Amino acid sequence: MLRALTSTLRLPRPWRPLHTRSCASHGATGDPEIQVRALTGRDQGITEILMNRPSARNALGNILVSELLEALAQLREDQQVRVLLFRSGVKGVFCAGADLKEREQMSEAEVGIFVQRLRGLMNEIASSAVMGLIETTRGLLPGAGGTQRLPRCLGAALAKELIFTGRRLSGAQAQALGLVNHAVSQNEEGNAAYHRARELAQEILPQAPIAVRLGKVAIDRGMEVDISSGMAIEGICYAQNIPTQDRLEGMAAFREKRPPRFVGK
Repeated sequence: MLRALTSTLRLPRPWRPLHTRSCASHGATGDPEIQVRALTGRDQGITEILMNRPSARNALGNILVSELLEALAQLREDQQVRVLLFRSGVKGVFCAGADLKEREQMSEAEVGIFVQRLRGLMNEIASSAVMGLIETTRGLLPGAGGTQRLPRCLGAALAKELIFTGRRLSGAQAQALGLVNHAVSQNEEGNAAYHRARELAQEILPQAPIAVRLGKVAIDRGMEVDISSGMAIEGICYAQNIPTQDRLEGMAAFREKRPPRFVGK
């Protein structure tokens, strides 16, 4: 059991720099549907994925899903990425969910393939071990993992009620249920949630990157098993942190009463 866990919970292979600091997909109109931007200055280490498909309210269609998967694969290998934010370039909407108009034109076989890819996208976002923060829909779309993730968030009874009724929730209601961590009052620019997410990202930036990644692995994997197995997973993750330079730097900074200088090694 522990041997299997050890091989499963290793950190991803050493990162390679992303050859380009931006990428975009193009729909039928030729306009980009996503843009990737690395922030600079005090926000260095934060990377944003901007979804910009206004004609479909950022609905997840074939092109958008393909380019999101491609961008995530590249960012996973980029050592400079410490925190990843998803944001919308369409005012008043984050993501309308799956593109049902596009799906209507698909054959049954194509629908099955697309839903599998959509589920893979949500899994990739949820399981990524290199990203400290993701602002997203949590993959709660039925057929894209929603029937499995929602009960784990809220319990089976409430998850069934929401899925069976298709009920829409306000931000305050979602926060009260525990579906989102924060609900903020909207500002005139319509980007209050983005600014709150960016503030949270700035809180994560100073933390030891390896510890953040291993903490995410330990939490995500530990939630899937009993408490004893979860403790074993935590132990395996911590063992990978012991020989790192960052752990020694954190101890030295605490002893010398100075801010740590983590290097991700």
